[in-house]
Amino acid sequence: MRRLPFLNGIRAFEAAGRLGGFAAAAAELHVSPAAVSRLVKLLESRLGLALFERRANRLALTPAGARYLAGLTGLLDGLERLTEEVAALGGRQVLTLGVGPTFAIRWLIPRLADWQRRHPGIELRIATGGAQVPFAPDWSAGIRLGEGRFPGLVSIPLLAADLTPVCAPALARRLAAPGDLAGESLLRVAHAPEDWPRWLAAAGCPGIAAQGPVFGQYGQALQAAADGLGVAMGIRPYIDDDLAAGRLLAPFALAVSKGMRWSLVHAPQRAAEPALAAFIGWITAAAGEGKEQGG
Repeated sequence: MRRLPFLNGIRAFEAAGRLGGFAAAAAELHVSPAAVSRLVKLLESRLGLALFERRANRLALTPAGARYLAGLTGLLDGLERLTEEVAALGGRQVLTLGVGPTFAIRWLIPRLADWQRRHPGIELRIATGGAQVPFAPDWSAGIRLGEGRFPGLVSIPLLAADLTPVCAPALARRLAAPGDLAGESLLRVAHAPEDWPRWLAAAGCPGIAAQGPVFGQYGQALQAAADGLGVAMGIRPYIDDDLAAGRLLAPFALAVSKGMRWSLVHAPQRAAEPALAAFIGWITAAAGEGKEQGG
């Protein structure tokens, strides 16, 4: 007879150890932090040893906890993949996509109704996976911004990342030439400080210094621009739908490459999965339509 561990406690401990705390684990597991704490304590009681050192401001893994966590994460990832494979035998396929929140909100989600209409038998799950998040082994695929080379992964080009200033229609009326930006609030993105200097140099205005509020994500800066706070550096494809709807305007014709592109990436061993093949076909077609609309 197998002596299986306390599985609810296992899930709670693995999430808390991987995410660094009971609150983060609770958010992932959709329970309260107190419930996570109780489950972990019960697991520790059954094992007869401590897995965490509970400090004032944070949790710290004990040596036993670190050893347990190192093995558990891979086992749970494997269990999830096995479950998806078995579910697929019954006609239900699951595809997990790691994608950054701004790309998801600004480009992917508005197009998912078409995906669902074409592939109703495939359940698409969106996982948080921005540029700074490592590619997770349980993802079917991910969408990445980079130079197109991702070691260990198959990379399929989707969209160019071109830069052009955007703003509300009322503000655009007073911008006749790039030099007019000198008198405006230029909205910046914290993790992309090179965007404005790159575009301004190409526009022949290297002497203009971008000064204005700094935002954590492109989506926040673009929303601020739509609300009239200033001029944001737009990046395709984040701006495509707003430009088409007239919520934002691009006052200048100049678009400058960011030197990167959006790519769909996946592990080589997943290439034969039918759900992934269907998604690759769909998203490359959708990206092709976006290229035509963007010129």
